[in-house]
Amino acid sequence: MAQDLAARLDALLAALPRRYPGPGGAIAVLRQGEVLARHAWGYAHAERRIPFTPRSLFRICSITKQFTCAAMLAALPDPEALAPAIRARLPRLLGAMPSVRHLAHNQSGLRDYWAVAMLHGSPAEAPFGDAEATRVIGATQSLHFAPGTRYSYVNQNFRLISDALEDVTGRGFSELLRTHVFDRAGMHTAFLAADTRAMPDGTEGYEGSVATGFVPARNNILWTGDAGLGASLDDMIAWERFIDAARDDPDGLYNRLSAPVAFDGGAPAPYGFGLGRGREFGRATTGHGGALRGWRSHRLHLAAERLSVVVMLNHLTDAAAAALDAVAAVLGEARPAPVPRPAPAWLGAYQDPETGLSARIDEAAPGLLRLRFGHSAERLELREDGSADNGRTRLMMTPQGLRMERPQENQVSLLVTRPGEAATDIAGEYRCAELDATLCVVDAGGAMQGGFGGFLGQGRMEQLEPIGPDLWALPCPRALDHTPPGDWTLAFRRDAAGRVAGVTVGCWLARGLDYEAVR
Repeated sequence: MAQDLAARLDALLAALPRRYPGPGGAIAVLRQGEVLARHAWGYAHAERRIPFTPRSLFRICSITKQFTCAAMLAALPDPEALAPAIRARLPRLLGAMPSVRHLAHNQSGLRDYWAVAMLHGSPAEAPFGDAEATRVIGATQSLHFAPGTRYSYVNQNFRLISDALEDVTGRGFSELLRTHVFDRAGMHTAFLAADTRAMPDGTEGYEGSVATGFVPARNNILWTGDAGLGASLDDMIAWERFIDAARDDPDGLYNRLSAPVAFDGGAPAPYGFGLGRGREFGRATTGHGGALRGWRSHRLHLAAERLSVVVMLNHLTDAAAAALDAVAAVLGEARPAPVPRPAPAWLGAYQDPETGLSARIDEAAPGLLRLRFGHSAERLELREDGSADNGRTRLMMTPQGLRMERPQENQVSLLVTRPGEAATDIAGEYRCAELDATLCVVDAGGAMQGGFGGFLGQGRMEQLEPIGPDLWALPCPRALDHTPPGDWTLAFRRDAAGRVAGVTVGCWLARGLDYEAVR
Protein backbone atom coordinates (compact mmCIF):
# COMPACT_ATOMS: atom_id res chain seq x y z
CA MET A 1 0.00 0.00 0.00
CA ALA A 2 1.34 3.41 -0.92
CA GLN A 3 2.53 5.47 2.04
CA ASP A 4 0.17 8.39 1.39
CA LEU A 5 -2.83 6.05 1.09
CA ALA A 6 -1.86 4.30 4.31
CA ALA A 7 -1.65 7.66 6.06
CA ARG A 8 -5.09 8.72 4.79
CA LEU A 9 -6.63 5.43 5.95
CA ASP A 10 -4.95 5.67 9.36
CA ALA A 11 -6.39 9.18 9.75
CA LEU A 12 -9.82 7.94 8.68
CA LEU A 13 -9.85 5.06 11.16
CA ALA A 14 -8.72 7.35 13.97
CA ALA A 15 -11.43 9.89 13.17
CA LEU A 16 -14.45 7.61 12.68
CA PRO A 17 -15.29 6.98 16.38
CA ARG A 18 -15.28 10.74 17.06
CA ARG A 19 -16.99 11.77 13.83
CA TYR A 20 -19.76 9.16 14.21
CA PRO A 21 -19.93 8.67 17.99
CA GLY A 22 -21.85 5.81 19.54
CA PRO A 23 -21.38 2.47 21.25
CA GLY A 24 -19.44 0.77 18.45
CA GLY A 25 -18.82 0.07 14.81
CA ALA A 26 -16.72 -1.61 12.17
CA ILE A 27 -15.41 -0.76 8.71
CA ALA A 28 -13.76 -2.65 5.86
CA VAL A 29 -12.06 -1.16 2.80
CA LEU A 30 -10.98 -3.40 -0.07
CA ARG A 31 -9.27 -2.65 -3.36
CA GLN A 32 -8.50 -5.19 -6.08
CA GLY A 33 -9.57 -7.91 -3.67
CA GLU A 34 -7.03 -6.83 -1.05
CA VAL A 35 -8.17 -5.75 2.40
CA LEU A 36 -6.81 -2.25 3.02
CA ALA A 37 -8.65 -1.78 6.32
CA ARG A 38 -10.44 -4.19 8.67
CA HIS A 39 -11.20 -2.27 11.81
CA ALA A 40 -13.68 -2.35 14.69
CA TRP A 41 -14.09 -0.03 17.66
CA GLY A 42 -16.22 0.36 20.77
CA TYR A 43 -18.68 -2.14 22.15
CA ALA A 44 -21.11 -4.56 20.56
CA HIS A 45 -22.91 -4.60 23.94
CA ALA A 46 -21.98 -1.69 26.17
CA GLU A 47 -23.71 -2.95 29.32
CA ARG A 48 -22.10 -6.38 29.13
CA ARG A 49 -18.80 -4.90 27.90
CA ILE A 50 -18.66 -7.11 24.82
CA PRO A 51 -16.17 -5.46 22.43
CA PHE A 52 -17.06 -4.89 18.79
CA THR A 53 -14.83 -7.02 16.55
CA PRO A 54 -14.83 -7.86 12.82
CA ARG A 55 -16.47 -11.14 13.83
CA SER A 56 -19.36 -9.53 15.74
CA LEU A 57 -22.73 -10.38 14.23
CA PHE A 58 -24.63 -7.39 12.97
CA ARG A 59 -28.02 -6.70 11.45
CA ILE A 60 -27.28 -5.61 7.87
CA CYS A 61 -30.88 -4.43 7.51
CA SER A 62 -31.85 -3.50 3.93
CA ILE A 63 -28.50 -4.62 2.52
CA THR A 64 -30.40 -7.93 2.75
CA LYS A 65 -32.31 -7.07 -0.42
CA GLN A 66 -29.39 -7.76 -2.78
CA PHE A 67 -28.88 -11.18 -1.17
CA THR A 68 -32.56 -11.99 -1.60
CA CYS A 69 -32.26 -11.19 -5.30
CA ALA A 70 -28.99 -13.11 -5.53
CA ALA A 71 -30.69 -16.22 -4.14
CA MET A 72 -33.54 -15.74 -6.62
CA LEU A 73 -31.24 -15.37 -9.65
CA ALA A 74 -29.12 -18.34 -8.58
CA ALA A 75 -32.08 -20.62 -7.81
CA LEU A 76 -34.28 -19.87 -10.83
CA PRO A 77 -33.27 -19.50 -14.50
CA ASP A 78 -36.27 -17.19 -14.97
CA PRO A 79 -37.34 -15.12 -11.93
CA GLU A 80 -40.82 -14.72 -13.43
CA ALA A 81 -41.44 -18.33 -12.34
CA LEU A 82 -42.34 -16.71 -8.99
CA ALA A 83 -45.23 -14.73 -10.51
CA PRO A 84 -48.06 -17.19 -9.70
CA ALA A 85 -46.93 -17.47 -6.07
CA ILE A 86 -46.74 -13.69 -5.74
CA ARG A 87 -50.17 -13.25 -7.32
CA ALA A 88 -51.57 -15.70 -4.76
CA ARG A 89 -50.34 -13.42 -1.99
CA LEU A 90 -52.14 -10.41 -3.52
CA PRO A 91 -55.62 -11.92 -3.96
CA ARG A 92 -57.54 -8.60 -3.84
CA LEU A 93 -55.32 -6.55 -6.13
CA LEU A 94 -57.32 -5.08 -9.02
CA GLY A 95 -55.82 -4.15 -12.37
CA ALA A 96 -52.24 -4.71 -13.48
CA MET A 97 -50.12 -7.14 -11.48
CA PRO A 98 -46.47 -6.11 -11.11
CA SER A 99 -43.91 -8.53 -12.55
CA VAL A 100 -41.24 -10.14 -10.41
CA ARG A 101 -38.68 -7.77 -11.91
CA HIS A 102 -40.90 -4.81 -11.05
CA LEU A 103 -40.71 -5.98 -7.44
CA ALA A 104 -36.93 -6.53 -7.54
CA HIS A 105 -36.40 -3.07 -9.09
CA ASN A 106 -38.79 -1.25 -6.68
CA GLN A 107 -41.08 -0.40 -9.59
CA SER A 108 -44.07 -2.45 -8.38
CA GLY A 109 -46.43 0.41 -7.49
CA LEU A 110 -47.26 -1.31 -4.19
CA ARG A 111 -47.48 0.84 -1.08
CA ASP A 112 -44.90 -0.02 1.55
CA TYR A 113 -46.40 -2.30 4.16
CA TRP A 114 -44.79 -0.87 7.26
CA ALA A 115 -45.96 2.59 6.20
CA VAL A 116 -49.48 1.24 5.64
CA ALA A 117 -49.24 -0.44 9.05
CA MET A 118 -49.17 3.03 10.60
CA LEU A 119 -52.46 3.81 8.81
CA HIS A 120 -53.86 0.69 10.48
CA GLY A 121 -53.11 2.27 13.85
CA SER A 122 -49.99 0.34 14.79
CA PRO A 123 -48.24 1.77 17.83
CA ALA A 124 -44.52 2.39 17.44
CA GLU A 125 -42.43 -0.62 18.53
CA ALA A 126 -45.49 -2.90 18.31
CA PRO A 127 -45.00 -6.56 17.35
CA PHE A 128 -45.31 -7.11 13.60
CA GLY A 129 -44.88 -10.69 12.44
CA ASP A 130 -46.04 -13.07 9.73
CA ALA A 131 -49.76 -12.75 10.56
CA GLU A 132 -49.74 -8.94 10.50
CA ALA A 133 -47.62 -8.81 7.33
CA THR A 134 -49.84 -11.32 5.52
CA ARG A 135 -52.98 -9.37 6.39
CA VAL A 136 -51.59 -5.96 5.34
CA ILE A 137 -50.13 -7.29 2.08
CA GLY A 138 -53.08 -9.52 1.26
CA ALA A 139 -55.57 -6.67 1.67
CA THR A 140 -53.93 -4.61 -1.12
CA GLN A 141 -56.55 -3.51 -3.67
CA SER A 142 -54.80 -0.77 -5.64
CA LEU A 143 -51.36 0.53 -6.58
CA HIS A 144 -50.15 4.10 -6.25
CA PHE A 145 -48.63 4.04 -9.75
CA ALA A 146 -48.68 1.71 -12.76
CA PRO A 147 -46.00 -0.99 -12.50
CA GLY A 148 -42.78 -0.14 -14.28
CA THR A 149 -43.48 3.58 -14.64
CA ARG A 150 -42.02 4.96 -11.40
CA TYR A 151 -39.70 4.06 -8.53
CA SER A 152 -40.76 3.84 -4.90
CA TYR A 153 -39.00 2.02 -2.08
CA VAL A 154 -41.13 -0.92 -0.93
CA ASN A 155 -39.93 -3.40 1.67
CA GLN A 156 -42.55 -6.05 0.98
CA ASN A 157 -41.41 -6.34 -2.64
CA PHE A 158 -38.53 -8.38 -1.24
CA ARG A 159 -40.59 -10.13 1.40
CA LEU A 160 -42.89 -11.30 -1.39
CA ILE A 161 -39.87 -12.56 -3.35
CA SER A 162 -38.45 -14.51 -0.40
CA ASP A 163 -41.85 -15.99 0.49
CA ALA A 164 -42.51 -16.93 -3.14
CA LEU A 165 -39.07 -18.55 -3.37
CA GLU A 166 -40.05 -20.85 -0.52
CA ASP A 167 -43.40 -21.64 -2.18
CA VAL A 168 -41.87 -22.45 -5.58
CA THR A 169 -38.73 -24.32 -4.50
CA GLY A 170 -40.15 -26.08 -1.45
CA ARG A 171 -37.05 -25.02 0.50
CA GLY A 172 -36.67 -22.57 3.36
CA PHE A 173 -35.32 -19.12 2.60
CA SER A 174 -32.46 -19.63 5.05
CA GLU A 175 -31.43 -22.82 3.22
CA LEU A 176 -31.64 -21.09 -0.16
CA LEU A 177 -29.38 -18.28 1.06
CA ARG A 178 -26.86 -20.72 2.50
CA THR A 179 -26.75 -22.91 -0.61
CA HIS A 180 -26.83 -20.29 -3.34
CA VAL A 181 -25.02 -17.34 -1.76
CA PHE A 182 -23.33 -17.71 1.61
CA ASP A 183 -21.43 -20.95 0.96
CA ARG A 184 -20.38 -19.78 -2.51
CA ALA A 185 -19.09 -16.48 -1.17
CA GLY A 186 -17.46 -17.85 1.99
CA MET A 187 -19.84 -15.96 4.29
CA HIS A 188 -19.53 -18.54 7.04
CA THR A 189 -21.43 -16.82 9.86
CA ALA A 190 -24.07 -14.94 7.83
CA PHE A 191 -27.60 -16.13 8.59
CA LEU A 192 -31.29 -15.30 8.39
CA ALA A 193 -31.96 -13.38 11.61
CA ALA A 194 -35.67 -12.79 11.02
CA ASP A 195 -36.50 -12.29 14.70
CA THR A 196 -35.14 -8.83 15.48
CA ARG A 197 -35.34 -9.05 19.26
CA ALA A 198 -31.82 -10.40 19.90
CA MET A 199 -28.60 -11.49 18.22
CA PRO A 200 -27.04 -14.84 19.21
CA ASP A 201 -23.64 -13.37 20.11
CA GLY A 202 -25.12 -10.55 22.19
CA THR A 203 -24.52 -7.65 19.81
CA GLU A 204 -26.99 -4.90 20.72
CA GLY A 205 -28.38 -1.99 18.75
CA TYR A 206 -28.79 1.39 20.43
CA GLU A 207 -30.92 4.51 20.19
CA GLY A 208 -29.96 7.93 21.48
CA SER A 209 -27.09 10.34 21.15
CA VAL A 210 -24.02 11.52 23.01
CA ALA A 211 -26.12 14.35 24.48
CA THR A 212 -29.01 12.18 25.68
CA GLY A 213 -27.16 8.92 26.24
CA PHE A 214 -27.60 5.59 24.42
CA VAL A 215 -30.18 2.99 25.39
CA PRO A 216 -30.80 -0.47 23.91
CA ALA A 217 -33.24 -0.30 21.01
CA ARG A 218 -36.29 -2.54 20.96
CA ASN A 219 -37.27 -4.24 17.72
CA ASN A 220 -40.38 -6.39 17.40
CA ILE A 221 -40.60 -6.87 13.63
CA LEU A 222 -40.08 -10.17 11.87
CA TRP A 223 -38.17 -9.36 8.69
CA THR A 224 -37.33 -11.84 5.94
CA GLY A 225 -36.12 -11.03 2.42
CA ASP A 226 -36.46 -7.29 3.01
CA ALA A 227 -34.19 -6.73 6.02
CA GLY A 228 -33.71 -10.03 7.86
CA LEU A 229 -30.03 -10.94 7.50
CA GLY A 230 -27.32 -10.96 10.11
CA ALA A 231 -23.65 -10.95 9.16
CA SER A 232 -20.24 -9.98 10.49
CA LEU A 233 -17.78 -7.59 8.94
CA ASP A 234 -15.72 -10.63 7.95
CA ASP A 235 -18.76 -12.06 6.14
CA MET A 236 -19.11 -8.82 4.20
CA ILE A 237 -15.39 -8.83 3.38
CA ALA A 238 -15.92 -12.31 1.91
CA TRP A 239 -18.82 -10.96 -0.19
CA GLU A 240 -16.68 -8.12 -1.56
CA ARG A 241 -13.87 -10.54 -2.42
CA PHE A 242 -16.36 -12.84 -4.12
CA ILE A 243 -17.56 -9.89 -6.21
CA ASP A 244 -14.04 -8.89 -7.22
CA ALA A 245 -13.02 -12.44 -8.11
CA ALA A 246 -15.92 -12.72 -10.59
CA ARG A 247 -15.59 -9.18 -11.97
CA ASP A 248 -14.84 -10.36 -15.54
CA ASP A 249 -17.55 -13.04 -15.67
CA PRO A 250 -20.67 -11.59 -17.37
CA ASP A 251 -22.70 -14.38 -15.76
CA GLY A 252 -21.20 -13.72 -12.33
CA LEU A 253 -23.82 -13.27 -9.65
CA TYR A 254 -23.00 -9.66 -8.78
CA ASN A 255 -22.66 -8.69 -12.43
CA ARG A 256 -26.18 -9.98 -12.98
CA LEU A 257 -27.43 -8.05 -9.94
CA SER A 258 -25.75 -4.82 -11.00
CA ALA A 259 -26.51 -4.94 -14.74
CA PRO A 260 -28.32 -1.87 -16.12
CA VAL A 261 -32.08 -1.78 -15.63
CA ALA A 262 -34.74 0.51 -17.08
CA PHE A 263 -38.28 1.69 -16.57
CA ASP A 264 -40.89 0.29 -18.93
CA GLY A 265 -40.57 3.32 -21.21
CA GLY A 266 -36.84 2.75 -21.62
CA ALA A 267 -35.49 5.44 -19.28
CA PRO A 268 -32.57 4.16 -17.20
CA ALA A 269 -33.52 3.17 -13.66
CA PRO A 270 -31.20 3.80 -10.70
CA TYR A 271 -32.26 0.72 -8.73
CA GLY A 272 -32.45 -2.94 -9.59
CA PHE A 273 -32.23 -6.35 -7.89
CA GLY A 274 -31.79 -4.78 -4.45
CA LEU A 275 -28.95 -2.46 -5.49
CA GLY A 276 -28.89 1.28 -5.96
CA ARG A 277 -26.93 2.70 -8.87
CA GLY A 278 -25.36 6.11 -8.48
CA ARG A 279 -22.26 8.24 -8.87
CA GLU A 280 -19.80 9.44 -6.26
CA PHE A 281 -16.67 11.48 -6.99
CA GLY A 282 -17.42 11.10 -10.69
CA ARG A 283 -17.40 7.28 -10.52
CA ALA A 284 -20.28 4.86 -11.01
CA THR A 285 -21.31 3.06 -7.83
CA THR A 286 -23.58 0.25 -6.76
CA GLY A 287 -24.59 -0.34 -3.19
CA HIS A 288 -27.21 -0.06 -0.50
CA GLY A 289 -27.75 1.27 2.96
CA GLY A 290 -29.52 -0.32 5.88
CA ALA A 291 -31.33 1.01 8.94
CA LEU A 292 -33.40 -0.63 11.64
CA ARG A 293 -33.99 0.67 15.12
CA GLY A 294 -30.53 0.63 16.69
CA TRP A 295 -28.57 -0.29 13.55
CA ARG A 296 -27.05 1.53 10.57
CA SER A 297 -24.99 0.01 7.75
CA HIS A 298 -23.83 0.94 4.26
CA ARG A 299 -21.85 -0.72 1.47
CA LEU A 300 -20.52 0.84 -1.73
CA HIS A 301 -18.80 -0.80 -4.71
CA LEU A 302 -16.95 1.15 -7.39
CA ALA A 303 -16.43 -1.43 -10.11
CA ALA A 304 -14.04 0.63 -12.26
CA GLU A 305 -11.81 1.22 -9.22
CA ARG A 306 -12.29 -2.33 -7.87
CA LEU A 307 -13.03 -0.57 -4.59
CA SER A 308 -15.46 -1.70 -1.88
CA VAL A 309 -16.38 -0.11 1.45
CA VAL A 310 -18.58 -1.60 4.19
CA VAL A 311 -19.57 0.32 7.34
CA MET A 312 -21.52 -1.18 10.27
CA LEU A 313 -22.71 0.85 13.27
CA ASN A 314 -24.83 -0.36 16.20
CA HIS A 315 -26.31 3.09 16.67
CA LEU A 316 -28.26 5.54 14.55
CA THR A 317 -25.46 7.59 13.02
CA ASP A 318 -24.90 8.26 9.32
CA ALA A 319 -23.22 5.11 7.99
CA ALA A 320 -23.56 6.35 4.39
CA ALA A 321 -21.50 9.46 5.19
CA ALA A 322 -18.88 7.29 6.89
CA ALA A 323 -18.68 5.10 3.78
CA LEU A 324 -18.18 8.17 1.59
CA ASP A 325 -15.44 9.36 3.93
CA ALA A 326 -13.66 6.05 3.29
CA VAL A 327 -14.10 6.29 -0.49
CA ALA A 328 -12.71 9.83 -0.41
CA ALA A 329 -9.72 8.65 1.63
CA VAL A 330 -8.86 5.92 -0.87
CA LEU A 331 -9.31 8.15 -3.92
CA GLY A 332 -7.56 11.10 -2.29
CA GLU A 333 -10.49 13.38 -3.03
CA ALA A 334 -12.86 15.58 -1.07
CA ARG A 335 -16.34 16.87 -1.63
CA PRO A 336 -16.51 20.58 -2.51
CA ALA A 337 -18.27 22.74 0.05
CA PRO A 338 -21.53 24.42 -1.04
CA VAL A 339 -21.09 27.94 -2.38
CA PRO A 340 -23.03 30.44 -0.24
CA ARG A 341 -25.76 31.96 -2.39
CA PRO A 342 -28.84 34.04 -1.52
CA ALA A 343 -32.05 32.10 -1.02
CA PRO A 344 -34.34 32.12 -4.08
CA ALA A 345 -37.69 33.87 -4.09
CA TRP A 346 -39.53 30.60 -4.72
CA LEU A 347 -39.18 29.10 -1.24
CA GLY A 348 -42.52 28.06 0.26
CA ALA A 349 -45.29 25.48 0.19
CA TYR A 350 -46.28 23.52 -2.90
CA GLN A 351 -48.14 20.37 -3.89
CA ASP A 352 -47.16 17.82 -6.50
CA PRO A 353 -50.23 17.19 -8.71
CA GLU A 354 -49.20 13.63 -9.63
CA THR A 355 -48.64 12.21 -6.16
CA GLY A 356 -50.78 14.67 -4.20
CA LEU A 357 -47.89 15.12 -1.76
CA SER A 358 -46.87 18.43 -0.28
CA ALA A 359 -43.45 19.86 -1.11
CA ARG A 360 -42.09 22.30 1.47
CA ILE A 361 -38.94 24.21 0.60
CA ASP A 362 -36.93 26.39 2.97
CA GLU A 363 -33.36 27.50 3.53
CA ALA A 364 -31.16 25.03 5.44
CA ALA A 365 -27.96 27.08 5.35
CA PRO A 366 -26.34 29.61 3.02
CA GLY A 367 -26.25 27.90 -0.36
CA LEU A 368 -28.40 24.97 0.80
CA LEU A 369 -32.13 24.33 0.62
CA ARG A 370 -34.22 21.78 2.47
CA LEU A 371 -36.92 19.93 0.53
CA ARG A 372 -39.55 17.99 2.47
CA PHE A 373 -41.27 15.80 -0.09
CA GLY A 374 -39.99 12.23 -0.15
CA HIS A 375 -39.16 9.68 2.48
CA SER A 376 -36.97 12.11 4.39
CA ALA A 377 -35.86 15.72 4.08
CA GLU A 378 -33.32 16.36 1.32
CA ARG A 379 -30.62 19.02 1.07
CA LEU A 380 -30.07 20.64 -2.30
CA GLU A 381 -27.24 22.96 -3.29
CA LEU A 382 -28.07 26.25 -4.98
CA ARG A 383 -26.45 26.64 -8.38
CA GLU A 384 -25.29 29.73 -10.25
CA ASP A 385 -28.19 29.43 -12.74
CA GLY A 386 -30.76 29.67 -9.90
CA SER A 387 -31.58 25.96 -9.75
CA ALA A 388 -30.93 23.65 -6.82
CA ASP A 389 -29.96 19.98 -6.92
CA ASN A 390 -28.25 17.13 -5.09
CA GLY A 391 -27.71 14.67 -7.93
CA ARG A 392 -31.06 13.00 -7.29
CA THR A 393 -33.54 15.89 -7.23
CA ARG A 394 -33.46 19.16 -9.15
CA LEU A 395 -35.64 22.24 -8.59
CA MET A 396 -35.77 25.03 -11.15
CA MET A 397 -38.14 27.92 -11.68
CA THR A 398 -39.49 28.05 -15.24
CA PRO A 399 -42.03 30.31 -17.01
CA GLN A 400 -44.61 27.58 -16.34
CA GLY A 401 -43.79 27.29 -12.62
CA LEU A 402 -41.44 25.46 -10.28
CA ARG A 403 -40.20 22.30 -11.99
CA MET A 404 -39.12 19.30 -9.90
CA GLU A 405 -37.08 16.61 -11.62
CA ARG A 406 -36.54 13.27 -9.88
CA PRO A 407 -34.90 11.04 -12.51
CA GLN A 408 -34.38 8.23 -10.02
CA GLU A 409 -38.18 7.99 -9.87
CA ASN A 410 -38.74 8.67 -13.58
CA GLN A 411 -40.78 11.71 -12.57
CA VAL A 412 -40.93 15.34 -13.67
CA SER A 413 -43.53 17.63 -12.10
CA LEU A 414 -44.64 21.23 -12.16
CA LEU A 415 -45.35 21.96 -8.52
CA VAL A 416 -48.50 23.87 -7.63
CA THR A 417 -48.02 26.70 -5.17
CA ARG A 418 -50.17 26.55 -2.03
CA PRO A 419 -49.96 29.97 -0.37
CA GLY A 420 -52.45 31.03 2.25
CA GLU A 421 -53.85 29.85 5.55
CA ALA A 422 -55.23 26.39 6.29
CA ALA A 423 -58.81 26.50 7.62
CA THR A 424 -59.33 24.66 10.90
CA ASP A 425 -62.87 23.31 10.29
CA ILE A 426 -61.43 19.85 9.53
CA ALA A 427 -62.22 18.05 12.80
CA GLY A 428 -64.07 14.79 12.33
CA GLU A 429 -63.85 11.07 11.64
CA TYR A 430 -62.74 9.85 8.23
CA ARG A 431 -62.78 6.31 6.86
CA CYS A 432 -60.77 4.64 4.09
CA ALA A 433 -62.91 1.89 2.55
CA GLU A 434 -59.93 0.25 0.83
CA LEU A 435 -58.01 -0.19 4.08
CA ASP A 436 -61.00 -0.42 6.43
CA ALA A 437 -59.10 2.13 8.51
CA THR A 438 -59.86 5.51 10.05
CA LEU A 439 -58.38 8.95 10.58
CA CYS A 440 -59.53 10.97 13.57
CA VAL A 441 -58.95 14.75 13.58
CA VAL A 442 -59.79 16.82 16.65
CA ASP A 443 -59.44 20.43 17.77
CA ALA A 444 -57.65 19.93 21.08
CA GLY A 445 -57.95 23.37 22.63
CA GLY A 446 -56.81 25.16 19.50
CA ALA A 447 -54.21 22.58 18.47
CA MET A 448 -55.38 20.42 15.58
CA GLN A 449 -54.44 16.80 16.26
CA GLY A 450 -54.79 13.66 14.16
CA GLY A 451 -54.31 9.93 14.53
CA PHE A 452 -54.92 6.75 12.53
CA GLY A 453 -56.79 3.64 13.59
CA GLY A 454 -57.38 0.15 12.24
CA PHE A 455 -56.93 -3.54 12.90
CA LEU A 456 -53.50 -2.98 14.50
CA GLY A 457 -54.83 -0.55 17.10
CA GLN A 458 -55.13 3.19 17.65
CA GLY A 459 -52.06 5.19 16.74
CA ARG A 460 -51.01 8.10 18.90
CA MET A 461 -52.39 11.56 18.22
CA GLU A 462 -49.94 14.01 16.66
CA GLN A 463 -50.24 17.78 16.24
CA LEU A 464 -50.98 18.65 12.63
CA GLU A 465 -48.83 21.19 10.80
CA PRO A 466 -50.69 23.60 8.51
CA ILE A 467 -49.19 23.92 5.03
CA GLY A 468 -51.73 25.80 2.94
CA PRO A 469 -55.45 25.93 2.11
CA ASP A 470 -56.90 22.50 3.04
CA LEU A 471 -53.38 21.05 3.13
CA TRP A 472 -51.87 19.74 6.36
CA ALA A 473 -49.03 17.48 7.47
CA LEU A 474 -49.50 14.75 10.06
CA PRO A 475 -46.04 14.04 11.50
CA CYS A 476 -44.87 10.46 12.00
CA PRO A 477 -41.70 10.80 14.11
CA ARG A 478 -41.73 7.16 15.27
CA ALA A 479 -42.94 4.05 13.53
CA LEU A 480 -42.64 0.26 13.63
CA ASP A 481 -39.14 0.52 12.23
CA HIS A 482 -36.54 3.11 13.20
CA THR A 483 -36.92 5.10 9.99
CA PRO A 484 -40.46 6.53 9.95
CA PRO A 485 -42.31 6.84 6.64
CA GLY A 486 -42.17 10.63 6.77
CA ASP A 487 -44.89 13.21 7.28
CA TRP A 488 -48.30 12.24 5.92
CA THR A 489 -49.88 14.81 3.60
CA LEU A 490 -53.56 15.39 4.39
CA ALA A 491 -55.29 17.02 1.41
CA PHE A 492 -58.86 17.84 2.44
CA ARG A 493 -61.62 18.20 -0.15
CA ARG A 494 -64.94 20.01 0.14
CA ASP A 495 -68.42 19.57 -1.27
CA ALA A 496 -70.38 22.17 -3.22
CA ALA A 497 -71.53 23.76 0.04
CA GLY A 498 -67.94 24.19 1.23
CA ARG A 499 -68.10 21.50 3.90
CA VAL A 500 -65.19 19.09 4.30
CA ALA A 501 -66.24 15.87 2.56
CA GLY A 502 -63.06 13.81 2.74
CA VAL A 503 -59.30 13.75 2.70
CA THR A 504 -56.63 12.12 0.55
CA VAL A 505 -53.80 10.74 2.66
CA GLY A 506 -50.32 9.91 1.47
CA CYS A 507 -46.58 9.87 2.01
CA TRP A 508 -43.90 8.98 -0.52
CA LEU A 509 -44.01 5.30 0.52
CA ALA A 510 -47.82 5.04 0.47
CA ARG A 511 -49.85 7.64 -1.33
CA GLY A 512 -53.22 8.31 -2.91
CA LEU A 513 -55.53 6.75 -0.30
CA ASP A 514 -59.00 8.33 -0.11
CA TYR A 515 -60.88 8.78 3.17
CA GLU A 516 -64.52 9.90 3.34
CA ALA A 517 -65.96 11.99 6.16
CA VAL A 518 -68.27 9.88 8.31
CA ARG A 519 -69.23 12.49 10.92
